[in-house]
Amino acid sequence: MYLYRAVDSEGNTIDFYLSKSRNHKAAKRFFKKALQSFHVSKPRVITVDKNPAYPIAIEQLEEEKGYQWAPKSEG
Repeated sequence: MYLYRAVDSEGNTIDFYLSKSRNHKAAKRFFKKALQSFHVSKPRVITVDKNPAYPIAIEQLEEEKGYQWAPKSEG
């Protein structure tokens, strides 16, 4: 099982999701769920590990729902 967890700036859990898989579909499902929470209007920062599923999930959400994140840093 894999645990996805969203926390606020004070470390309080906003949302969580348990998944049998750790792929872009699970990551996308979690991001959608967490972003629909009434606690979150727009994330300031998204911190993840180096799992390649996260950029895929974020890109798909941008295309589907028009989510806008902070500008990507070049470097």
